[in-house]
Amino acid sequence: MAITPTAQGLSAESDKASSKSSGMPWPSEAGGFFVLFCIIFATFLNFFDLSMFQMLAEKMKHSFVISDTMLGFVQGPASVIAFVVLGVPLARLVDIFPRKYVLSAGIALIGTITALGGLAQNFGQFIGSRIFVGASGAVNGPGSYSILSDYFRPARIPLVFALLQLGFILGNSAGTWGGGYLVAWTNTWPEKTAFLGITVFNWQWILVMAGAPGLLAALLFLLAKEPPRRNPPDVTAEMPKGASFGRKLLFLMGWDAFKALAERWHVFLPLFAALGLSSLESQGLGPWRVPFIHRTYGWDEKEIGSLLGPLLLAAMLIGIFVGGVFVSWLGKRHKDAFIRATTIIFALNTVVAIATPLMPTPQLAIGGIVLSMLLGLAGAPAQNAAVQQIVPNELRGQATALYLFMFTAFGAFGSQVIGWVSNYVVGDEQKLWEAMLITAVVFLPTATFCMWRGIGPFRREVERLEAAAA
Repeated sequence: MAITPTAQGLSAESDKASSKSSGMPWPSEAGGFFVLFCIIFATFLNFFDLSMFQMLAEKMKHSFVISDTMLGFVQGPASVIAFVVLGVPLARLVDIFPRKYVLSAGIALIGTITALGGLAQNFGQFIGSRIFVGASGAVNGPGSYSILSDYFRPARIPLVFALLQLGFILGNSAGTWGGGYLVAWTNTWPEKTAFLGITVFNWQWILVMAGAPGLLAALLFLLAKEPPRRNPPDVTAEMPKGASFGRKLLFLMGWDAFKALAERWHVFLPLFAALGLSSLESQGLGPWRVPFIHRTYGWDEKEIGSLLGPLLLAAMLIGIFVGGVFVSWLGKRHKDAFIRATTIIFALNTVVAIATPLMPTPQLAIGGIVLSMLLGLAGAPAQNAAVQQIVPNELRGQATALYLFMFTAFGAFGSQVIGWVSNYVVGDEQKLWEAMLITAVVFLPTATFCMWRGIGPFRREVERLEAAAA
């Protein structure tokens, strides 16, 4: 099934030149698809945990007696504090060590710390667990893109990157659907239970159950085979010998990748800005879906999850397919198809996001949430592929980390922004819909404008790479 763009758009010209000049044989595709399965499974667990965590929003607010501002903090910024400090340095591990070990360690830590969060005794400990979950997840995106790009030929990358989205799709929908039922199930338990001398809220056991499978995913990665890196001849990502301590520190913190991107700032700045601004609303909305429906329309977690979960699954699968077909169609006509398609999708999503909080019924509001997710998935492969297309292989890990940082960090702070607007602009937590509306109106039109401004520079960069490869 053609669910992502053609190879002409996805494969970087530098990769093609590398393959021709080095004569390096490609590894077994069977091994590549096993690695892809491991990554999909690990991604599924990550987003299953995230979606279930979002279903617990009102439970956390009640049990720890916190405001919307603090609820927005634990749902968002708490998970990226360590990512901000350690994300790029940890992503450097992807460029130095065997990626299967880096990915294995990452998912093992995520599972362990998620389970420990279920045993937190106060809100401070609970925040601490989410901080370390964010640090553990810093290597997953860069490691996944890097190892898959070295396993599969450029013609295969569109399909591989599309299948990679299955982890997000299944994890998000299963976490929403199953999370609602798990909340309803644990509601039948005593509100607090004693365990090994500590007291645990009934809903916290859901986190313990969600974290345990991460150890299985870690073991699967250890069974995979590490592919050789396909760096161009005479190009190395290693630190030059004799470098000073300060130079090494800058290298580790991603200075080389940042400098390489800054040299082409007119290409990368619009893309990074658009991604950051859009994620403030789109990713910030996720933690507030359940509180919004609950406070505005009176539905509980089970009712929300029963309708939202299956619809999300269908919408995201359709979104990947429609987005792939749309970008492939544009790719036959425009070299800037990735960014052109993303701009159009951003514009459509802006309209939907603004309309959703204004819906008169919970069913229509959930329909708006689902349609917004469909559009988000339609544009996801194109955005990811655009960066892979124009970034050199030897800096791919850290450059991808910088791009994903914009998505993760700004998206996480979006949750805080909505909570802050709810408390200090709207002033009434029961009118959460107003906070969501204000956030959408402010950020999404600006993000669409930035992405539109990036079409021309991206097209010219693709043409420059083609000319260099020729």
